[in-house]
Amino acid sequence: MSKSILNLARIAMILAFIVIVVGAYTRLSDAGLGCPDWPGCYGKLIVPEQVDAGNENLLVRPLEQAKAWKEMVHRYAASSLGFLILIMAVMTWAKSSLSGVRLFASALLVLVIFQGMLGMWTVTLLLKPVIVMAHLIGGLTILSLLCWMILRQQSQYGIFVSVGNRKLLPLVVTAIAVLALQISLGGWTSSNYAALACPDFPTCQGVWWPNMDFKEGFILWRGLGVDYEGGVLLGAARTAIHMSHRIGAIITFFIIFIVAIQAIRSGISQLKLTGIFALILLVAQVSLGIANVMLSIPLPVAVAHNGVAALLLLSLVTMLHHCLPDKRSGA
Repeated sequence: MSKSILNLARIAMILAFIVIVVGAYTRLSDAGLGCPDWPGCYGKLIVPEQVDAGNENLLVRPLEQAKAWKEMVHRYAASSLGFLILIMAVMTWAKSSLSGVRLFASALLVLVIFQGMLGMWTVTLLLKPVIVMAHLIGGLTILSLLCWMILRQQSQYGIFVSVGNRKLLPLVVTAIAVLALQISLGGWTSSNYAALACPDFPTCQGVWWPNMDFKEGFILWRGLGVDYEGGVLLGAARTAIHMSHRIGAIITFFIIFIVAIQAIRSGISQLKLTGIFALILLVAQVSLGIANVMLSIPLPVAVAHNGVAALLLLSLVTMLHHCLPDKRSGA
């Protein structure tokens, strides 16, 4: 990979992280339908100051400029990310020497196009929770693949080179899968407005095992409707979702904790450093999750909870890179 494409990938990864954080801010501040149409906002590419009474989008939701701008800033950032990935793909197609990267860049382009479609469906299907959750996972997948692409390619220049540790590999793969599932549960909790179903900690509603309706809580193809703020589920269903996320958090914590400790004890400097970062991020993430409950979901803490989850995922992707031998070694 040429250094120009590598630098472009680094910029794209930073932008992908920003898009995820801004997306979380948009969702958590109830601005997901700030613009009820797509790709514009009330038919405009810039949020209008007012909308004509005949605009059919006013029938969906009245214009709230603050929320509309949050949504459009997210769209502008996501569009810029897509454009960067398109440039990367075109650059790999133009150079025959980059055949090894071309397939990866092309796959990223297909994924970012599909992510754009999920963004459209998020609006047109009125924040259907399963679409919102898929949109979140899609964004994190793009971020992770960009990170992986950078780690594997920059080692050609002697940067963060892996010496390999296949003994830890199965555990790291398991940790990534478990964290992905836990992040999905977090997205499901947020999109169904179940984050405050248990307003206390460590108990829930004053007991260790409250009344829960798992069947109702995990019907995937359910919509929220135009008046989406607050959700549509009853208390027992929301409690089931919240408790599932808590139980998942316990399992995820112990698995990543074991992985991080094993990485620190591996004796490999790169793995040790990554393990330390993963452990710090893990403690921070659990602390933010508890703070969300105890402080009734303050917006900065809730957004930080999403951002740290993304960074924790990147730490595991980096660990995966260090578990595999460097490409220069012939592996």
